[in-house]
Amino acid sequence: MMTASSTALIQRVCYVPLARAVRTRGMPLNTTMNFSTTPTPSRASPPADSRVLLGLSEPELQQLALDFSQQGYRGKQLHHLIYKRKIKDIQDFSQVPLAFRNELEEAGWKVGRSPIYNTVTAADGTVKLLIKLEDNRLIETVGIPVQDEKGLMRLTACVSSQVGCPLRCSFCATGKGGFSRNLKRHEIIEQVLAIEEIFKHRVTNVVFMGMGEPMMNLKSVLEAHQCLNKDVQIGQRMMTISTVGVPNTIKKLASHKLQSTLAVSLHAPNQKLRETIVPSAKAYPLNALMKDCSDYFNETNRRVSFEYALLAGVNDAVEHARELAELLHQWGRGYHVNLIPYNPIEGSEYKRPSKRAVQAFAATLESGKITVSTRQTRGLDADAACGQLRNKFQKSPLVTDSDSLQPEPEADVAVAC
Repeated sequence: MMTASSTALIQRVCYVPLARAVRTRGMPLNTTMNFSTTPTPSRASPPADSRVLLGLSEPELQQLALDFSQQGYRGKQLHHLIYKRKIKDIQDFSQVPLAFRNELEEAGWKVGRSPIYNTVTAADGTVKLLIKLEDNRLIETVGIPVQDEKGLMRLTACVSSQVGCPLRCSFCATGKGGFSRNLKRHEIIEQVLAIEEIFKHRVTNVVFMGMGEPMMNLKSVLEAHQCLNKDVQIGQRMMTISTVGVPNTIKKLASHKLQSTLAVSLHAPNQKLRETIVPSAKAYPLNALMKDCSDYFNETNRRVSFEYALLAGVNDAVEHARELAELLHQWGRGYHVNLIPYNPIEGSEYKRPSKRAVQAFAATLESGKITVSTRQTRGLDADAACGQLRNKFQKSPLVTDSDSLQPEPEADVAVAC
């Protein structure tokens, strides 16, 4: 099970900058607020942009086989080849008849795996991947290995949910790199499979804490979550969904009664300060966010984790800690705070707090009877902060086909947040 310290560790890797790469190796490789969570059943002739095998369940793959006049067990074979053997190309499905493979390809079906564009590995084993999507946009995913006390490796995949992010939190590198679009279901799932490919080890934990705001792509995130649980077979309690706060979505998430952890990026103990750090907070007042978190706990009985990036001289004073403790007590129980000492990114005015300030902040929360953890530093030499590596390669989409690379409008999303 994922511990509070490991959640803090991931949030640290996804939020704060990393310096120089120890080893870098290149490898060949409608923005709409739609919160429906019911996947569309597979058909033999779905829209061209949805003819992707990755993300389909075993029953859906069996139905697909039947639609092509194959026996149902062929669907089970497809499921095994995609999720167990992790084969990337239909023509490599050697167990499947050639005629069926050809028919799938002729109908426009594909596995849905993208090439790895670049890999950066830190001295501590943390690996960040840039994955090149079909439209030439780049997304980041991070693999973080941790050896437990029994000598077993816990491998966490920190996955992205959007290409960039429209929320533009002032300390985050992802927002500085702009926003293009939401990721599709298979584009989220394939990040986990890519981490397994690189490490040659099964991913044990998944955190939706990479590039983007998961709650603004809730339909695809929930579909990916279901596939990772049922088909890739990662336990729900081993997954964490993060959010900076998007109106009406925490309630929608609670209705699904997932066993996964909800992590809310708070970063301030009051509305005025939070607005300066998280611009979208203006449309989602702190009291409304906290009420939704309280309702979430009451409905799911799952503890909410609050992420708090400590910014020197901004939100790291003992007074802020006392105010934060009062805020959490005001809204009930079942809360935990992960403190994330900030490490500056290029072009940021923020600075990292001193070790003494971090310790004082944590001690104040503990004295206020708030459960607290402080992140462990991992991957600092691999540019593992969200958006940082991607921004080195792609401030805007790679240009190969101007028609297919136009960013989708951000206006609809910005208004909602």
